[in-house]
Amino acid sequence: MQHKAAASGLALEVASAGTAASHKGQGPDPRSIRVASPFGYSFKGFHAKPVKSTDFASFDIILAMDRQNLHDLQQRCPAEHQHKLCLFMSHHPAFAQWPDVPDPYYGGNKGFDLVLQLIEEGCDHLLAHLKRTAA
Repeated sequence: MQHKAAASGLALEVASAGTAASHKGQGPDPRSIRVASPFGYSFKGFHAKPVKSTDFASFDIILAMDRQNLHDLQQRCPAEHQHKLCLFMSHHPAFAQWPDVPDPYYGGNKGFDLVLQLIEEGCDHLLAHLKRTAA
């Protein structure tokens, strides 16, 4: 998203964090690296980190990859920042079919291919939405 935003002239700060700290400090799944590397993605320096309480005030939009994570964020988020929470796929035309980005961990290698495709497309649609609302 950071690269796509910069290429389109939008300056965005993009960060990633999880709703649980169970993988804190771990690097990406090797299957993610295998699927994304041919498309120019680098995971150098990426390590899992949990959402911090200060993130709710610091960021304008907080995206959840699935409904369970959205629920977890809603439980933690102060009332004055609830409007910032939404599903990542909410701006994607296939939202009715794919409200959640599926967890590829148990889906085999094809699951990682699908997730990369959904994330690529989701970023494009979110970026288009942000450009429309910024104008």
